[in-house]
Amino acid sequence: MPYVAKLEEAGVPTVMIDFEDQESMIHHTGLQLGFPNTRVVHASRTIPGPEDVENWVEEVLAGLTTPLTAKEKESGRFAPPQDRIIFEGTLDEAQVFFQQTRDVPVPVNAPICVYSDGLPIVAPTEEKVKEMLTGTSHKPDELITYQRDIQPMMVAPLGGVAQQGRGGGMGMIRKKGEVVSFHPNEWTATVEKVATIAVMAGCKPEHLPVVLAIAESGCRTGTTVMNSQAVCLSGPIVDEIKMNTGCGMFGPGSPANAPIGRAYQLMAINLSGAIPGVNRMSSLGSPINNGGTCFAERTASLPPGWKGLNEEFGFKKNESAVMVMGFEGGLSGRQFSPGGYRALQKSGHGGIARRLGVKGIPGPHNWLEYYVHSLWEGREGAVTLVMVSEMAKHLHDYGFKTKDEVYEWLWKASFKPLSEYRNRSWVDLTTNGWMGIEALSGKHWKELPDDYKLPFAGNNPGMNCIIVASSEEEICLNLEGGRGTAYSVDAWR
Repeated sequence: MPYVAKLEEAGVPTVMIDFEDQESMIHHTGLQLGFPNTRVVHASRTIPGPEDVENWVEEVLAGLTTPLTAKEKESGRFAPPQDRIIFEGTLDEAQVFFQQTRDVPVPVNAPICVYSDGLPIVAPTEEKVKEMLTGTSHKPDELITYQRDIQPMMVAPLGGVAQQGRGGGMGMIRKKGEVVSFHPNEWTATVEKVATIAVMAGCKPEHLPVVLAIAESGCRTGTTVMNSQAVCLSGPIVDEIKMNTGCGMFGPGSPANAPIGRAYQLMAINLSGAIPGVNRMSSLGSPINNGGTCFAERTASLPPGWKGLNEEFGFKKNESAVMVMGFEGGLSGRQFSPGGYRALQKSGHGGIARRLGVKGIPGPHNWLEYYVHSLWEGREGAVTLVMVSEMAKHLHDYGFKTKDEVYEWLWKASFKPLSEYRNRSWVDLTTNGWMGIEALSGKHWKELPDDYKLPFAGNNPGMNCIIVASSEEEICLNLEGGRGTAYSVDAWR
């Protein structure tokens, strides 16, 4: 769409070819870019390509050669009202106001909340917003800007490890002081607006620096497939606000985890203007986004030599940061029966020990060898592993003295032959129709033999991520996406 906007501005006639259920998104994006009435021709999701072209090629040619109507020549950009107060009335009336819905046609065909995530919110009164603002030294009318430079992740050579000042946000460079734009509408926001959202989400003033740091990400939601968003805290802030990093940390009940995670989604709705079926086209959606997902690492449970997430991103051990992740997929785990895992590590007994060939040999054993083969059965890309401290300790005792050594092993374990890579769904896109250059070899894709092996876990080991939690029962969960981008919490105190 941005390219179409450039063509339109240059006077080059354009016609968008897309599916009928995407038309709302096209017009909404066009409104954000300044050309709300672009011509659209509908393709089919089911008719084979050559036959489908016959159905719409004449309409495309007509759209390219017929003069624009007065309506189509209209320009303009969509911007929300900047009034500080959008509603005045009683608290009961406010609850009704903030729960109001709009009817969204195809592909939703249902009402969608205008201001909320579908759940009741805390009405953001002047008094509550003023109290929330006591959680930061920043002025209410200050625009949300980047508090430090954000650099893209470096691609390491074969066998190398990504640089330790990992910025995340592949290909995204942001300079300190730049104003943050909230996608998809590219709006801006003030500290007070973010504080208002924090009130709505049920946050406390001590949570506000975290929510402001999350706002620095622009709270993107993505489109297509099943985009998920999550945030992970690291550093002293975890204990300060009493995050749950143990039993049930991904579940309900925490007065810190839950509202902070929810604040992300409420910012996406109110500051980004993300609307399901209009410009948030995430197919069936993701349950990770229902109420939001916020979790944290337990740095006190890290094995010796293993860095916390804050240090991995270039912060100091006593500095607090939040990693904002966007990924295609969900939260999954691999089956470790408690007794079976303990039998492996204690005495080398059970089915896991048989598979790993360590029957009768006491631990520690590298349990990742049992786990790793299923990580890329139906997907490609980096992963984020959330494991309990006992399992991290076993990896350390086995021989992984740093996280980077685990990342290196995990990355190398993901190598599969090109013959298998060809049979995946995303690869026609990621290889530019097999006309691009393979990153590690530097060769054209068509020059590589079928037995050439390439990593399914991203182009460098450091794209993967490990979070250590403090629960006791042995489990490792997999967020089906790699590390995100980290933002300073302390900068927003």
